Amino acid sequence: MKMKTIALAFAALVAAGGVQAQQKLKFAHVYETGEPYHTAAVWAAGEIAKRTSNRYTMDVFPASSLGNETQINQGLTLATVDILYTGQLFAGRSYGPISIGGAPFVFRDFDHWQKFSKSPLFAELSDGYQKGSGGNKVVAITYYGNRQTTSNKPLNKPDDMKGLKIRVPDAPLYTLFPRAVGANPTPIAFAEVYLALQNKTVDAQENPLPTIDAKKFYEVQTHINITAHITDALLTIVGGPLWSKLSDADKKVFLDVFQEASVKATGEIIESEKRLMTEFSKRGKTVLMVDRKPFMAAVQKYYVEGKQPTGEPMPWPKEIYDRLQAIK
Repeated sequence: MKMKTIALAFAALVAAGGVQAQQKLKFAHVYETGEPYHTAAVWAAGEIAKRTSNRYTMDVFPASSLGNETQINQGLTLATVDILYTGQLFAGRSYGPISIGGAPFVFRDFDHWQKFSKSPLFAELSDGYQKGSGGNKVVAITYYGNRQTTSNKPLNKPDDMKGLKIRVPDAPLYTLFPRAVGANPTPIAFAEVYLALQNKTVDAQENPLPTIDAKKFYEVQTHINITAHITDALLTIVGGPLWSKLSDADKKVFLDVFQEASVKATGEIIESEKRLMTEFSKRGKTVLMVDRKPFMAAVQKYYVEGKQPTGEPMPWPKEIYDRLQAIK
C-alpha cells in the first residue's frame, strides 16, 4: 500500500512538471565523423546532458545516416529529427531571404561574413525563418569554409567552365554560379558525390577544402581551383516541436552550448583551410589561384537585375542585399 502511495505521488509530480522524464534527442547531419562539425556536435551532446542534469541527452547521426539534407530538413517538421546542421540555401526553402548568406560572391571576405553572422540583419533573417518554418529555431551559425571548385582541368576564367558538368547541392541558388559562367549544374546528394566523380557522371564539384579532404574528392580530381565563390556557413537548427516545449532556462542552455560549439568548429575550419592549401600540392594536386574578378562579375550582374539566370526572382528583396553589402 505504501509503495502504491509513493508511485501515485511520483506520477502526480510528473504531471505537475515537478519531475521531467529524460528525453533522448536526435541530431542529424550529412558530414563525416572526422570533420569539426561532427566533433563539435558530439561535444555539444555531452554539454547539454551535463547542463540539464541528463534531462536531455542527444545522439548524433553523421554522414547522412538519417537521410540526405532535404530529408533531414523535412524531419524537423515531422519531429523525426530534433536538431540538425543545414546550409542556408536549404533553410531558404522555408524562408527565402535567409538564403542570401549562402549565395555566391555576396561576401567580400571572411571578416565580412563574420560581421554578418553577428549582425542585426542575420538575427532578423533567423527570426523570419523561425516564423516561416513553423517554429524551427536557428541557435548558431558555423563557418563552413570558402567553397572551391575541383575538376580535372584548370579553370582560369569563366569560359573554361562552359559546358562543365558540375555537381551542386540540391538547393536552387547553388546553381547560380555555374549557370552564370555557362556550366551545367547537376544536383546530387552529398553521400553520392565521390562515386559520381569517379564514374564521370559529373566533371567537377565545389566544396570547402576541409570537405574536399574529408570526403576524399581529391582522389578523383586533379585540380583544385581557388574560386572562393561562396563563403559558406552551416546553421544549427532546433526543430519547432522541441524548441516550443523547452523551458526558458533550457533554451538558454541550448543556445549557449551550440554557440560555443560553433566557435570551436569555426576555429578548426579556419586552421584546416590554411593547412590544406599547401598539403594538397604535396599530394600531387594542382592548386590554382584564379583571378576571381571575372567570375564575380558574371554573377553580380544578376544581383543588379534581381533575377537568377533561370529568370526567377532572387529570393530576397534588394533592400536585404543592400544591407548586407553595407556591413563594414
